[in-house]
Amino acid sequence: MLKDREMTEFLIGAGGWGYFHVPRLNSLEAYARAFNFVEVNSTFYNIPSLQLVKSWKKRVPENFEFSVRCHRDLTHKYKLDPIREVFNTFETMKDIADILNSRFLVLETPSYIDFSNEKIESIKEFFGSLNLKGTRIVWEVRRRSKPIPPRLVALMQESNIIHCVDLSKEEPIVDSDTVYTRVFGKGEHNLYQFTDEEIMEIDERIARRTPETAVVSYHNVKMYKDAARYKIYRETGKFPAVTMAKGQQSLREVLIEDAAFPATKQELVKRQGWKVIDLTEERRVHAYTLLERLPDKQYGSVEEVLNSLPRAYSSIMR
Repeated sequence: MLKDREMTEFLIGAGGWGYFHVPRLNSLEAYARAFNFVEVNSTFYNIPSLQLVKSWKKRVPENFEFSVRCHRDLTHKYKLDPIREVFNTFETMKDIADILNSRFLVLETPSYIDFSNEKIESIKEFFGSLNLKGTRIVWEVRRRSKPIPPRLVALMQESNIIHCVDLSKEEPIVDSDTVYTRVFGKGEHNLYQFTDEEIMEIDERIARRTPETAVVSYHNVKMYKDAARYKIYRETGKFPAVTMAKGQQSLREVLIEDAAFPATKQELVKRQGWKVIDLTEERRVHAYTLLERLPDKQYGSVEEVLNSLPRAYSSIMR
């Protein structure tokens, strides 16, 4: 185990369990064998029955933790205005969190909200009317690179709100005893997989803040694999392999997943380059490291791609 942060509690997982498939096992039960935490992402889109929520709690170990992403009506439709519909929806989210013993309720506000002084006062009224009973608000304020207004930062500090960001891209600007990061990566539409160095960078950013609790929720396409690799790194100090092979055969393994042919070099780089391969036993890189060295032409199969690589691959290995 990494010794520098034994005092920090780590909750590592992904945004939901629906795609975590293990033969003959319920997805949530299988997921809970691999991880100690999940962010319930589906509650952003649909509000489940409380009976269904209770069934989730029964399927996991006692020490397994959920966080709950609040329904989009709160943030996207009503924009956190202190009105009856917002309070009713929030109370339902709080009921879900209570059943799951969730410590965290996650809000995500869209980038089109104008945080005028009047709007911030309205949101302050909303937060000030809540009875959280120990549950913490986690707030991801999407801004499209625009800075968060100082008055909004002050509101978050006054209300003990955890500022959520994607730690692979930026760091929170509100100090807290808890780091909560929703990790998507640097690709378009969540198409991304993290190298060892990128996962270590997230870990180092957490270390610099010395939090009591660090919650890391992966939301990229390879979220389960990346969350598992980070969890293993936290436990052992080493990263596992991402494929069963090395070098060109590792590239073959990721290409045969879903690569479509014929395809040009540019298409392969765009559609497959974000994946991570095992270049050697100790070195993992994005697939574009090899694909960008291909001759600039169209390819008809995985074998044709691999047969075009030997000279370029040898130069990387030196």
